[in-house]
Amino acid sequence: MCTLNGQHNVPNDHETAARDKGKPKTYSALYALQLRAFIDAAEDVDVDPDTIEDLLEGLEDEDEEEEVQESDLDDDLDSENLALPAHERHSAVEESGDLDDLEVETEVIEQLKREADGAWSKEEIRKMMHHLKERGMSSFVREYVITQNIPIVKLLFAFGISLCPELREKQPQTMLYFLRVAMAKELHLREKLAQYNTIADAVSLIQASKRMVVLTGAGISVSCGIPDFRSHNGLYAMLKERGTYDLDDPQQMFDIHYFRENPAVFYSFASQIYPSNFIPSPCHRFIKAIEDRGKLLRNYTQNIDTLETLTGITRVLQCHGSFATATCIQCKRHIPGNEIEKDIMEHRVPFCTVCMEAKKEAEEVRQAAFRKKAKKRGRKEWEEGSDEEDEAIPVGVMKPDITFFGEKLADDFDHALEDDRDKVDLLIVIGTSLKVSPVSEILSHLPHSVPQILINKTPVRHINPDIVLLGNADDIVQHLCEQLAWELPPPVGKRLDVPSLARPAKRTSGEMMGKTEPTRVAKSHVWLFEGAEGGKWVRDIEERFLEENVESESRAMQARVPNEGPEAKKSRTG
Repeated sequence: MCTLNGQHNVPNDHETAARDKGKPKTYSALYALQLRAFIDAAEDVDVDPDTIEDLLEGLEDEDEEEEVQESDLDDDLDSENLALPAHERHSAVEESGDLDDLEVETEVIEQLKREADGAWSKEEIRKMMHHLKERGMSSFVREYVITQNIPIVKLLFAFGISLCPELREKQPQTMLYFLRVAMAKELHLREKLAQYNTIADAVSLIQASKRMVVLTGAGISVSCGIPDFRSHNGLYAMLKERGTYDLDDPQQMFDIHYFRENPAVFYSFASQIYPSNFIPSPCHRFIKAIEDRGKLLRNYTQNIDTLETLTGITRVLQCHGSFATATCIQCKRHIPGNEIEKDIMEHRVPFCTVCMEAKKEAEEVRQAAFRKKAKKRGRKEWEEGSDEEDEAIPVGVMKPDITFFGEKLADDFDHALEDDRDKVDLLIVIGTSLKVSPVSEILSHLPHSVPQILINKTPVRHINPDIVLLGNADDIVQHLCEQLAWELPPPVGKRLDVPSLARPAKRTSGEMMGKTEPTRVAKSHVWLFEGAEGGKWVRDIEERFLEENVESESRAMQARVPNEGPEAKKSRTG
């Protein structure tokens, strides 16, 4: 039987064999619950195949796997189910009310609770979480795992996670994965900085900043005529509405495995986002103005249109690659992107000219050899060989150097983020829903004490920025420039005709400026500009502040009621 400290009381081998012969291995429901939660977390936290194999060790047998799968656990168990009490945190097992169904021995649960509660003081936990949120995962691991040599099982107690006995036996790399899951969950719990709430605060932060990180997405290019991806009239909606291709999900057009099988889908829409048709937006020029004033540490862009480069921004990292270059998926030949521009604009799949030439030369050699052989045998030239021989040399498709789903980001991203996290003093997020990792994780991995400003048409519900400016991004940045007394750099490039389908269904920022002033949502940190789509999220904020005001007024009124003690009564009757 496995004890809490990972030691075993091992019976005689013959006795064990005799006892367990013919019996499937059984697992506690707590083990199944935690194992599933850690496996589910692999969707958000990178995990190597060896760790997954170690996690699933012992479940290879079909009967054993079914035993875990058929347990009385809900289908929607998530990472919340990792926890058992640590200090003031509550057990996910207890909260579920399923202790009887889980069939976990009460004695084991109680011992796990006692072990967790006695591991760390509240002050120690506070210091550890501060270290993590200010200095990041790598620094946390170096300090507590490597330098202080604290067992990961004990470190997990600080995150409210008590591993069941079975999981404590996993390999060191798997234990480190458990810790990374716990750290990632904690990093997503950034607390808003209470001192920043207004547009004036945003202006002051920009004025004071010397090392600003700007994170941008498709929203900053919409006014240029380039559709975004996920809005109701975005690229995915266009693809779905057209219905030309049978896709399980429109995002498949950017899936590397699907691209290899059917590149025509990507190239049927690539012209919609190809940069030659467009000029930079006020948002691009705003970032350029930041750089011109020596305030830009780096612009992390998720866009592939290279409009940042066209604007003249030099401190830019194109996280998902761009159309600037292209590579043959067969021979890996690397070329400038403009060599396939004609194919892109004509919705044609571009093939590698080197591969095609090699195939042509091979075919000529093959045909010559065939004719020579046929002549010796007296065969006529029209008697062809096998069609399979014609396919012996494949011709590669040229793929723009864009990071598709299923491909790893370049190492430049990780190196830049590591360099910037100790230097950045302000983060501005513009025009992105932050739904694609790992770029979406930037907010979590920068120090939580660094102020954050969000500029977007819609709220981003899974983050907690300090100032939220909702509306058309161009209008917002121009309003900020007015308050900063900044002149935007002039636009560059020449706009060509673009498909009407890709044009934004909104008035230009030039038509809007000076006509609509931003409005504040109650007394919150949220401000609405023209084009804002706050919906229920904004209404909930208004209701919350209204309730708080009512409670505050009620407390103030109660404080003003005279004390009805003996002295008060005496003075009133005297």
